[in-house]
Amino acid sequence: MTMICRVRTLGWLALFLAGSLFLGSSAAQTAPPVASLPSETPAKIEAVTDSFDYVKRDVMIPMRDGVKLHTVIVIPKGAKNAPILLTRTPYNASAQLSHAQSSHLGPILNGYDNALEVIVEGGYIRAVQDVRGKYGSEGDYVMTRPLHGPLNPTPVDHSTDTYDTIDWLVKNVPESNGKVGILGISYDGFLPLMALVNPHPALKVAVPMNPMVDGWRGDDWFHNGAFREQNMPYIYEQEATRDNSAQWWTSHFDDYDEFMDAGSAGELGRRHGLEQVGFWRKLLEHPSYDAWWQEQAMDKILAAQPLKVPVMLVDSLWDQEDIYGAPALYKAIKPKDANNDKVFLVMGPWHHGQEIGDGSTLGALKFNSDTGLYFRENILRPFLDQYLKDGAPKADLAPVTAFETGTNAWRRLPSWPAGCASGCTIRAARLYLEPGLKLSFDAPKTADAAFDEYVSDPAKPVPFRSRPIQPVGYGGEFTWAQWLVDDQREASGRADVVAFTSDVLKDPVKISGQPVANLIASTSGTDSDWVVKVIDVYPDEVGAQPAMGGYQLMISADIFRGRYRESLETAKAITSDKPLLYHFLLPTANHVFLPGHRIMVQIQSSWFPLYDRNPQTFVPNIFWAKPGDYKKAVQRVFHSADQASFIEMPIVEMR
Repeated sequence: MTMICRVRTLGWLALFLAGSLFLGSSAAQTAPPVASLPSETPAKIEAVTDSFDYVKRDVMIPMRDGVKLHTVIVIPKGAKNAPILLTRTPYNASAQLSHAQSSHLGPILNGYDNALEVIVEGGYIRAVQDVRGKYGSEGDYVMTRPLHGPLNPTPVDHSTDTYDTIDWLVKNVPESNGKVGILGISYDGFLPLMALVNPHPALKVAVPMNPMVDGWRGDDWFHNGAFREQNMPYIYEQEATRDNSAQWWTSHFDDYDEFMDAGSAGELGRRHGLEQVGFWRKLLEHPSYDAWWQEQAMDKILAAQPLKVPVMLVDSLWDQEDIYGAPALYKAIKPKDANNDKVFLVMGPWHHGQEIGDGSTLGALKFNSDTGLYFRENILRPFLDQYLKDGAPKADLAPVTAFETGTNAWRRLPSWPAGCASGCTIRAARLYLEPGLKLSFDAPKTADAAFDEYVSDPAKPVPFRSRPIQPVGYGGEFTWAQWLVDDQREASGRADVVAFTSDVLKDPVKISGQPVANLIASTSGTDSDWVVKVIDVYPDEVGAQPAMGGYQLMISADIFRGRYRESLETAKAITSDKPLLYHFLLPTANHVFLPGHRIMVQIQSSWFPLYDRNPQTFVPNIFWAKPGDYKKAVQRVFHSADQASFIEMPIVEMR
């Protein structure tokens, strides 16, 4: 009975719904149309810029292969016969010329890669271009795209793209005088180097600042074979998408924990899907200094090119990213400057790119003046004006302008390294590691103890700075730019770091050039890294700045991967427990160790997570080292008379 009632009820319900649908459909056919509001957004907005003191043009410049590159051009209103300053970038041209929403030129330029005083006060036309494959430009992106040749079978490269861009600019920007200068920092500093290969006749000057020159020897990707794994997020974000919208992610607040958890750099990359990115795959394939790296090294490339365009190389003495490039390039191309009027070098007390910002301090250091402003007003602008402005006077510049840290003074020098303007010489003096953790210019005696030792444990690598370690980042809370001037006291107190210290200096000791590590050491493993740091130890108390009392300031430091002791091209296992010589250059310095200070040399076998851990067991490719490969090793640093370790210091002496 209950079932029959339910069936009847459902039947009536079905008839009711069907009727409702029929009536609803009929009503819909006869209902009046619903009124709509017209859009308040115009099909195209026309900016009213009558009050602006500049004109901005967005253009697509065709290259010889048909690809068009997005370029933003900013012209001071009313400009006539003005020179053009060009920057080519993988970092978004529109963003570089839109720092603020303003009707004035200064605020929109107050950002990355824009030497504000030079551009605004100099009346320059500013052009910034997205390189092919990035942001608004067409084409395919390749990290630091090599020149046409064995590594690049296409007919285009950054040299041809720059040539075609300059050719278009001088023909299509009527406000210009037909003269172009190119400048940029870091990757944007690498691109002016490419412009020097078969340069356009209208290119009159180039200013590579902190340029990427050799990514294996000592710039972004490796240092003497040790991989800079904290750059992995950059690789991912730079290549995963055209507009850098794909972001790296982390699972730990402290980068030390993040990289330790993965084990090897290769495994961390696998966990992030980094193998989808072409440049990462190339790094995995080329861990040694093979032809792939050597054929891209810009110092080698430009050493073989005719020198046609005046160049100012800008180097930061505490460049945390590209500390190798500018001095190496100067060394390579200066011999071609027969008249001493085409290659100039500037060295300042800066982090990477700080020369276009406030240069009065760096971390805890104070320089008693704004060194960045001094560079822009007294060095960069006169140099650019001389070559780019019609009728401009010749700049009163020395071939080398170098800031001397310690004394905090600019020096005008005839060459590099020179030490002083005249009347001095540079002597390669041996600063010996001594028993008792002493440091001295006197050679060790025969009866002295043979070595000091420490245990290097890959499970507890030495942090390159105090933890928690931040990721690579700029602005806000990030202090990545300051790590090279971090206080080294924490490292000097570790059992896996040996620190040799001189007596208190009675006289100043000035160095100009590259210290050279001559380390005789052994390991109980079959591979090892060696980190050597030359440090200025401040007096125990510093009245004018109490926080600097006892400060340990790195002046020059680098890492060397032991497997490349015999050949940078071919990795080879180290013979266990055998004292061997490790000879390698440290970064350029121009520093005075003042009386009352001491000199320290620290030696360790990890610098983590800036560099990947050496497993201390020889494996074919450290990117894919397995957990069982990472083993403790006893490291011995020798300092006897017949096995003396020393740092060759470029000491400046007055004649």
